[in-house]
Amino acid sequence: MKKETKRKIFSLLLPPIGAFFIRLLYLTCKKEFIIEGELPQKPFIVAFWHGELLMMPFLYKKIRQNHPIAVMISEHFDGELIAKTIRHFGLESIRGSTKKGGARVMISAMKKMKAGYDIAITPDGPRGPRHSVAPGIVALAQKMQAPIVVFHYSANRFWQLGSWDRFMIPKPFSKLTFYVRQPLTVDDMSEGEAKAYIKKQMLQYSNEL
Repeated sequence: MKKETKRKIFSLLLPPIGAFFIRLLYLTCKKEFIIEGELPQKPFIVAFWHGELLMMPFLYKKIRQNHPIAVMISEHFDGELIAKTIRHFGLESIRGSTKKGGARVMISAMKKMKAGYDIAITPDGPRGPRHSVAPGIVALAQKMQAPIVVFHYSANRFWQLGSWDRFMIPKPFSKLTFYVRQPLTVDDMSEGEAKAYIKKQMLQYSNEL
């Protein structure tokens, strides 16, 4: 079977199957939600590490319900699978990277925010290094004068993949603790200062595993 044919089959079958099992896994787990302060009234940027992507749709829907959001996702094939999977949770996507072809992606994100969307970004995606902060999140926050809200979750029992992001998969019937941090603003910071500040805030609840 040709590689392109295999990809088409995977792209068709894996997202709905994956979404089903992610929902099933979530339902087996105990949940705790820790929310600091009030969410901004205007559209904001959601930031979380790439390795914590799996359960983030549930946290967003818990606190924002039917509010529109677009997630920045790479144009790689694995990005296509992620984009099609999160669609089953009611999340839209913006395809591309702020590292490559950043202007086009940035313009798309700005248009979405002007239309009332929140924007979700994994600052260390799509290829790492793990727990690094790319400049795209800083540029978007400053151009739109948008607050950044850090999302994080932990599990008391989980598997961790050997991928660059050490992707976390909670084990069935584990306890999930979700965190929503106080909104951050980086309007008056240099790029370097903002990146360091965002990283420090994002690592507060993260385990360097």
